Amino acid sequence: MENNINKSSNQDEIACIQCGAKLTFAPGTDSLKCEFCGALNTIEVDEHERAEAHKEIDFHNFVNQQMDIAPKTEILTIKCDGCGAETTFDQNVISDSCDFCDSPLTSKEGHKSSIIQPKGMLPFKIKDKEGLDLYRSWLRKLWFAPNKLKSYARQTEKLAGIYIPYWTFDSKTNTNYTGERGDDYEETENYTENGESKTRTVTKTNWTSVRGRVFRDFDDVLIPASQSLPIKYVEQLEPWDLTNLVPYDTKYLSGFKSESYQKGLEDGFVAARDKMKDVIRGDVRRDISGDRQTIHSMDTDFDAVTFKHILLPIWISAYRYNQKVYRFMVNGRTGEVQGERPYSWIKITLFVLMIISIIATVYYLVETYGG
Repeated sequence: MENNINKSSNQDEIACIQCGAKLTFAPGTDSLKCEFCGALNTIEVDEHERAEAHKEIDFHNFVNQQMDIAPKTEILTIKCDGCGAETTFDQNVISDSCDFCDSPLTSKEGHKSSIIQPKGMLPFKIKDKEGLDLYRSWLRKLWFAPNKLKSYARQTEKLAGIYIPYWTFDSKTNTNYTGERGDDYEETENYTENGESKTRTVTKTNWTSVRGRVFRDFDDVLIPASQSLPIKYVEQLEPWDLTNLVPYDTKYLSGFKSESYQKGLEDGFVAARDKMKDVIRGDVRRDISGDRQTIHSMDTDFDAVTFKHILLPIWISAYRYNQKVYRFMVNGRTGEVQGERPYSWIKITLFVLMIISIIATVYYLVETYGG
């Protein structure tokens, strides 16, 4: 059977209904804005389409039977030699720079491929200027930041708006476990110190073997399908308002870029299971109860596994300092800011010397006048 492929449309083909000029999506609205006449062109979404954006897909059925015939999107992808990010290019774009590390990119280096079409997406809500203000405010609060970094922030005129791919997973789980429960108790013991007999209270633990079962239902466990951004900071951009997902539509991409997934569906589920197991481990400890817990084994069944492929909006800026790339991210929905940051060792050294000087001065004053 022939694959159902949706070719990504050229953004120039999205034309204003009033003047025919190019349209770009206006963050915080449900409309495309004309760059020439300023007219807003509403993106129509009916309730059936909106419901489809939230519809879960059976994971095992999809992997075993639907993977080859599922709707696909044909994209032109350029892999950055600098950081490995895989960014999608519009067909009319010849060259650009990588938004993840600022390395140059050209369409000659790209390749066409078809990927699983996203089910839904969250459009940008935070405007470019808002994101830039939040980014600068975050930088101002950083201690020991290099002056060049703050200067760079002042000179930066805009951030790059990118839709990042994610997988979400649901699952019903039940886990059989074995372990030990530790109950603390106190005893009084005698001891000798400097020839004198004394007593003290010590805490001891009585361990009991246990086994049991815990249940947990998971909903929308988020797994970034991008490997271009530091996972620690990407996860700290959460939470996302996934209840406001809209159907995937290239109109929302107009004026923005998107990254194709580098972590496939099955690898995504492996990562999701690990996240679920971390939560289940806490459930097991609570079920064991007592003062202390030791887990010997956990055997988890993952049932009714479903997934969605979605795109989430992030404002990004990349900055090079001492031959290393630092990336800053702003959640395009909530304005949460996270990122890597360099330190000025000159500032840190001066600060340490100042503290030492203050301590030395106080010590001198106490020794000189304290008596």
